Amino acid sequence: MSDWPEGRSDRQGGVGGGYGRGSASARPEGARVMPHVQRPVPQQQPSYDDGYDDLYRQEPAGPAYDSDYNTGQVYGQPSRGQGSGGGGDYGPPTGRPARTPNWRKRIKWTAITVVSVLVVTSIGTYFWADSKLHRDVDLSKVIDRPEAGDGTNYLIVGTDSREGMSDAQKKELHTGSAKGKRTDTMMILHVGDNGDTLVSLPRDSNVTIPTYKGAESGKTYPGTGRQTKLNAAYAEDGPTLLVRTVEANTGLHIDHYAEIGFGGFASIVDAVGGVEMNLKEGFKDKWSGADFKAGKQTLNGQQALAFVRTRHAFKSSDFQRTKNQQAFLAALAHKVASPGTIMNPFKLYPTLGAGLDTLVVDKDMSLWDLGSMFLAMKSVSGGDGDGTSMNMPTAGFVGGNVLWDKTKVKQLVEQFNNDEKVTVTSD
Repeated sequence: MSDWPEGRSDRQGGVGGGYGRGSASARPEGARVMPHVQRPVPQQQPSYDDGYDDLYRQEPAGPAYDSDYNTGQVYGQPSRGQGSGGGGDYGPPTGRPARTPNWRKRIKWTAITVVSVLVVTSIGTYFWADSKLHRDVDLSKVIDRPEAGDGTNYLIVGTDSREGMSDAQKKELHTGSAKGKRTDTMMILHVGDNGDTLVSLPRDSNVTIPTYKGAESGKTYPGTGRQTKLNAAYAEDGPTLLVRTVEANTGLHIDHYAEIGFGGFASIVDAVGGVEMNLKEGFKDKWSGADFKAGKQTLNGQQALAFVRTRHAFKSSDFQRTKNQQAFLAALAHKVASPGTIMNPFKLYPTLGAGLDTLVVDKDMSLWDLGSMFLAMKSVSGGDGDGTSMNMPTAGFVGGNVLWDKTKVKQLVEQFNNDEKVTVTSD
C-alpha cells in the first residue's frame, strides 16, 4: 500500500514525474501518507480527469503558464533571474538602482545662481542710484584755478535750503522760512595714500572775494579786494563762487563738490533708524530746537539737525559746532556702513533714496567718487583708519570774522598737494 499506483504515471504528464510546478519531490509527502485507491481505466479509452479526485491538481506537460499572480511580479519589470538562466526564480523586482544626488553639481549651480542674482542686483542698483544724483554744479566755470596735486580734495557743504519742505516740516525742524539758501557747514576732505584728513571751515571765516565768472550770467566780475564771511560767497553766486573763493584763499585745488540741505540730512538719519550719540554735556538752543541731556541717546532726524546746527549754546560758537558736526558725521557714517543697513534692503534703499534725492554734486562726480568720499568720512571721523579731523588753523578775529593762520594753512596745503601725512594742528 506504500507504492504509488502505476496507472497514475500515464496521466501525470510532468517531466520526470515531478509533482506540482517547481516541486523538487517526485511525490508530495501528503500523498504518501494518505493511501489512494484508483479504479482501473480501460486502456482503449482516453483517460478522463476532472481534477476532483486528486489531492493536488496536476498541470499538463509543456511550457508552464505563468500569469505573474502571487509572485510579487510588477508589470513592466523583469523578475529576478530572468534573462540569465534562472527562470525559475520568482523574487521581488530588481528595477533600476536609485540615482545618487550629485551634490557638487547642485552646489555649483546654486552658487552660480546666487552670484548672478547679486551681479544683476548690483548693476541695477548702480544705475538706479546714478540716475538720482543731481549733477548741477559745473566746476569748469571756475576760473584761475590752482594746479591739482596728489590725492583728491572734496568740498562738502551743508546748506539751510528748505526746498521741498512743507510748512509743517519747517516748523518741526526749526528751520524758519527764510528764502534762498546759505551754507551752515563747509568742510574740505582730502583723500590720499597717507591718511585722509577732514578740515572744517568756520562759516564766519574772513576771506577775500576774488575775480570770478558768474554761474548764471557768464559775466566776469573783477575782484576788488572785498573781504567778507566765507558763507557770503555761496549766498552771492552759489557753489562755483564758493569753490573759487576757497581755492583763491587757500591755493588748494578742489576736485569735487557735494552739497546737502536740511531736509535731506534729516531724512537720511530717519532712514537708518536714528543715530546714537554719547554727549558729555547737555545743552539747549531755542534757535535750533536743541534740548539734550548728557549721556547716550539715539537722535532722530529732527534732533540730529538741531545738534549739528546749534551754535548759540556754546561760548566758542562755530568751533564747538564744527566739532559736533564731525562727531555726528562719524556716527552717521558708521550707522550707514553697518551690516544691519547694507545687508537689509528695507533700510539700504530708503537710505540711498533719501540721500541721493537731495544731494547736489559736480558734473564729474561718479558714484565711485561718492563712495570714496563717504568711506573717507567714516575713516577720519570714526577712528577706523589713520585719518584725522581738525578745524582750519586760526589766528584770532577781525571785525567778528575768524582769521586763518596763513603760515599753517600754507603748510597744510603743501602736505595735501604732496599727499603727505598731515602734521599741522589747529591748536
